[in-house]
Amino acid sequence: MRKKLSYLLYRLIRFWVWLFYPKMRVVGAENLPDEPCIVVGNHAKTNGPISAELYFPVERYTWCNGEMMHLREVPDYTYQDFWSHKPKSIRWLYRVTSYLIAPLSVCIFNNANCIGVYHDLRIMGTFKETVEKLQSGASVVIFPEHDVPRNNIVCEFQDRFIDVARIYHKETGKEISFVPLYIAPRLHSLHLGKPVRFDSSAPLKQERIRICETMMDGVTELARALPEHIVVPYPNIPKKQYPTNKEFPVHEKARC
Repeated sequence: MRKKLSYLLYRLIRFWVWLFYPKMRVVGAENLPDEPCIVVGNHAKTNGPISAELYFPVERYTWCNGEMMHLREVPDYTYQDFWSHKPKSIRWLYRVTSYLIAPLSVCIFNNANCIGVYHDLRIMGTFKETVEKLQSGASVVIFPEHDVPRNNIVCEFQDRFIDVARIYHKETGKEISFVPLYIAPRLHSLHLGKPVRFDSSAPLKQERIRICETMMDGVTELARALPEHIVVPYPNIPKKQYPTNKEFPVHEKARC
């Protein structure tokens, strides 16, 4: 009964988000292979997960922080990740908020098409579930940015998600493709780029570097090919500091 009520609440929340969240068009859906794949994109704050949940054109599951799926883990995770940098005088308010949102977080992330990602031994469960979803015919969407600057479009990608390809090949004998995705909230659009296939004959360390670099470059190229617009970045910075897609960091200008 409790699970049923939780699911009904989730469906109600999803409906209201769909109703008020800007409608997003998908560009480049023809780049998706006719088989399950791993789609790798920029996080764009909450826009990445929301737009994937509402508008992704094929069946998919999205990687999410596993802590957001467990009532006891939500408060510490959300406070540390979202609000620990706030002025000391008001941190108590965000600490209280972290506890208040915990039940809502558990409801949403456990009912949406999500796969929990962990940074401890539970990561093996993440990989196992991901491969199972791929084998069932669904694709998987991953937003692997972390707070290390790369350019005005994306931060550096954490690369261990590529290990899924090795496990998938071991289980199925197939080499999976990775597809870059650029989320452009200000243009109300999702842009999919050309796929890159995992090479099972190459050393895994080499493939991590190759695919990760290709995905970061692919997302960047998708963004810069679009009309000038404001990029919603991964770091939690004031909106007035958001870059545009046509701004180039100094080192990139020099390289060009």
